[in-house]
Order: sequence, then C-alpha cells, then structure tokens
Amino acid sequence: MSEASPESNQDSNNESAPAGPTISDRASDFMSQANEMLGKVDWSQMGKYGKAAGIIAVVIVAQIVIKVVVDTVNFFPILPGLLELLGIVVVGQWSWQNLTTSEKRSAVLEKVQNIRKEYID
Repeated sequence: MSEASPESNQDSNNESAPAGPTISDRASDFMSQANEMLGKVDWSQMGKYGKAAGIIAVVIVAQIVIKVVVDTVNFFPILPGLLELLGIVVVGQWSWQNLTTSEKRSAVLEKVQNIRKEYID
C-alpha cells in the first residue's frame, strides 16, 4: 500500500491528465463522419430490402416505446385498475348504443361484412 494521502493522489492525477477533446467535439466529429458515410450510399439501390429493414426498425422502436409506456403505467398501483374500468365502461357504452335492438345489431353485422369484403376479398 502507498504511504501517500488520498488528497495528494487526487492532485497528482488531475495535473497529469491530458486535456482531450470535449464531448461536444467528439459528437460533432461523429456526426460529420456519419453524414459523410450516409452521403456515399446510393439510396436508389436500396429498393424493397431497404424498405423492409426500415419497417422492421420502426416496429422494433415502436415496441420498445410501447413497453416503456406500459411499464410506466404499471408502476402506479391504481392506474391499471382504472384503465381496466375505463375499458369496461367504453365497451358497455358501445354495446348499449349499437346492440340493443335487432336493427342496430344487423347494421353492425352489415358493417363488419362490408369491411371484410373490402379488405379480405
């Protein structure tokens, strides 16, 4: 073990440390290198593979954001129960407005069939 006091070690470490580039200098260097590399890419050749990779990247980012939001909501003990109650109220209100009479039920069924024909057939 060293006989020197901790204060003298800190002073000697601060004096001998070279002054390097700051974080903002490193960030601007990185951004200029990234812009230079992206400028060299021929984006017209990317085609469907680039679009697929972009869609996959967007889906991954969206799932991460959704997970963070859900974890934040679950962090508060009363909020998930209130959201569940809100969902039950909204479904009940929609059901009351759209399923109480046979005419309303047949109209909803017709809308569902039209949507199915439009998107599936």
